[in-house]
Amino acid sequence: MRRLWDGVLHAVVLLLAAWVMGLAFPRTDWSLTPWAALVPLLALATIRSPRTALLWGWASGTLFFAVLLRWLQFTFQVYSAIPWPLMYGPVLLLAAYCGVWTGAVAWAVSWLTARRSAALALALAPFLWVAAEWLRGHLFGGFPWGTLGYSQYLRVRVIQIAELAGVHGVSFVLVAVNAALAGCVVLRWRQALAGVGATAVLLAGTLAFGSVRLAEAPPATAAPITIIQPSIEQPLKWEPRHTQETLGIYFALLRRVADEHPALVVWPETAAPTILRNDPALVERFRAAAANVGAPMLLGSIDVVNGRFRNTAFLITEAGIVGRYDKIQLVPFGEFVPLSRVLGFVRSWAQFIAELEAGSRAVVFNGPPAPFGVVICYEGIFPDLFREFVRDGAVLMVNMTNDAWFGRTSGPEQHLAMYPFRAVEHRVSIVRAANTGVSAFITPTGVIVRRLHLFERGVMTESVPLRARRTLFTRLGDWLGLLSLAVTTAAVAGTWRRVEPAAVGSV
Repeated sequence: MRRLWDGVLHAVVLLLAAWVMGLAFPRTDWSLTPWAALVPLLALATIRSPRTALLWGWASGTLFFAVLLRWLQFTFQVYSAIPWPLMYGPVLLLAAYCGVWTGAVAWAVSWLTARRSAALALALAPFLWVAAEWLRGHLFGGFPWGTLGYSQYLRVRVIQIAELAGVHGVSFVLVAVNAALAGCVVLRWRQALAGVGATAVLLAGTLAFGSVRLAEAPPATAAPITIIQPSIEQPLKWEPRHTQETLGIYFALLRRVADEHPALVVWPETAAPTILRNDPALVERFRAAAANVGAPMLLGSIDVVNGRFRNTAFLITEAGIVGRYDKIQLVPFGEFVPLSRVLGFVRSWAQFIAELEAGSRAVVFNGPPAPFGVVICYEGIFPDLFREFVRDGAVLMVNMTNDAWFGRTSGPEQHLAMYPFRAVEHRVSIVRAANTGVSAFITPTGVIVRRLHLFERGVMTESVPLRARRTLFTRLGDWLGLLSLAVTTAAVAGTWRRVEPAAVGSV
């Protein structure tokens, strides 16, 4: 009976902690919860067997991602023909896969406790967590959504360390605090005090660094940039009967731009309601608009290259189309189907699944107003790809996206929450143009200074600071992720041959 009661209590505490941690992200933004929500899992892992810790970790991780990714259900309900009994399957399968990585961390903490000590296992927990996040963000094309550090995007002083170690640096600090608190529960007081002291130094250094960076003056050079958010409903976007109405909205918005005197006008992803290069009349209208406004247009469109479709950003000036960038990182089960020969049947279930060809290289446009790079849709959530543009000379970054597939859910807000980290990592301004929202200007300190909300049609112009220096992250990339992977590998390999001690208890 006691074991049953313990199991119920553990389930309630762990799953409640996972649920509130899932609410740390937009729109609820309970950003304080990740500072303690992992304590129950880490503490439990030190007193239970590795297999039991794995199962509890997997269950709590699955619930966390199910809460976090709940917005995906809207897309499957509205834009797919998935049979009703399977409607919730895709989200639950994705959550279960992501939850495996949380289970792996819990297993590692338990296994290191059994073979070494709980103190060592908790000291290594931040490295174990970051290693798992890094692997999840790279294996099988990568899915870094839900990286723990992103929960702190509104805590500007905390996220300044992304300049040094990226978003994983913030995850590292969060897990270190959780591990120190877990140590207060399961360790002797001297060991717990040492852990709390070390974590206090880490946290104080994080906040001090953030204060110093926020006190610095912004870059001296800036340029006025205009964002256009047309707010076209997804079912109407490619409907031929609505093409003229859509273009009427576009050029009505453009008439408001001339008085702003921008150096660049940014449109969303696939804004052109036709295949732009196959529509000379539309190219001419945008060319004439660029000449009238006195600024180039960055416009998203589907393009055809050698019979294959691509997701492309075109730069249009008074001379016509003068540059292009083809999206490199395609969305699995959105812009292509992995293992197409086996899973190709899913195309008949969902209208949002396309078959696009990926681009092959990062492109930095010469400007005006200055050299800038473009990441399309969810490319910007991949730090390594974003870094390529900055390393190649971009002093301004643009994200063009179309999150209309996700309606009024929390998905577009969660997507936006990742871009303050890209800004801080390279001390670069980000201009984000979204079809239905959320369009925004983000400063090099990660502050979202201005936005157009979901399904708000409008134009906004802002003077945007241009990048003036290279950061440690720009130079070295995600070194903390690689270091954490190395530390984890060394800890597991170095412990592997130790004699198994007496088995720890299990539920």
